[in-house]
Amino acid sequence: MSTNIEQIFSVIDSTANLLQEDLACSYLEAVAETGENIFHETILQEELSELSKKRLNKEYEKLIVQKYSNEEIRKAYQLAALKGMRESTQPNHQMTPDSVGVFVSYLVSKFMRNYESFKVVDPAVGTGNLLTTVLNHTSDKQITSFGVDVDDLLIKLAYVNANLQQHPIQFFNQDSLEPLLIDPVDLVVCDLPIGYYPNDVVADGYELKSPEGHSYAHHLFIEQCMNYTKEGGYLFFLVPNNLFESELAPSLHKYLKETSIIQGLLQLPLSLFQHEKHAKSIFILQKKGAEVKVPKQALLVDLPSFSKKEAIQGIIQRIDSWIKVEK
Repeated sequence: MSTNIEQIFSVIDSTANLLQEDLACSYLEAVAETGENIFHETILQEELSELSKKRLNKEYEKLIVQKYSNEEIRKAYQLAALKGMRESTQPNHQMTPDSVGVFVSYLVSKFMRNYESFKVVDPAVGTGNLLTTVLNHTSDKQITSFGVDVDDLLIKLAYVNANLQQHPIQFFNQDSLEPLLIDPVDLVVCDLPIGYYPNDVVADGYELKSPEGHSYAHHLFIEQCMNYTKEGGYLFFLVPNNLFESELAPSLHKYLKETSIIQGLLQLPLSLFQHEKHAKSIFILQKKGAEVKVPKQALLVDLPSFSKKEAIQGIIQRIDSWIKVEK
């Protein structure tokens, strides 16, 4: 008996393979195309032969999207996107591990629990996986969501992903470090793009620009996110563990001290990453404002492996107690 996630993935995968062959496109592009077909309940690629359309329809008939939960749809779609990313060699085509997205969602639900409604943006939205995970775990709130990404294929995958889960997210296909067409938000979630930002002209408008050579994209993203966050709003970043070890770390430290309160730093289990140098932490900031209180102690946690259930339960109890005291 296959699981619901396997059933959905099987249809997405088989139809994407058919479309990849017929349209002579990448598997990832075919995943976006088949997702569109599933959402619109019709085959949108007019150039396909009648035989191909028949074969596709035979597969689509196996899938009644309405009978599945959002999380099942998201996970199946994510599996297909991951398969496509393994086949492509683009460095920006990487996805936040699922266990991390779920844990970030748990933290967001705790920090945002006193909000009945809020606005959220993910400025490096990719395929929309992290953002829709957060939305699926805070479904009791009225949430207005935005996603921004410079990669047009990833944005297409993200809006198809959102449509299939019936999340009305507004997407913008642009360089996130140029001016955004959104008003300030209450919440930012972002798996920060790491590395150098190639556009020195745009970087020149930032406090955190490098005095010489290219600037760090992840530093500029933090500043841009702060610019688009309301006073008292929260920012959840996935950051490299060595964030404060580079030669430009002192200016980042100074900037954060002036603009925000560090609420927490939770180091993710090293077992999640292929190499220790790629390991990341969840960095929680709150933008300064009249009502913002500095916690007596920031939430500093070394997370055990997510497979160690008892250890994770202990950490969750510790976080819950911290929230009760500080929030």
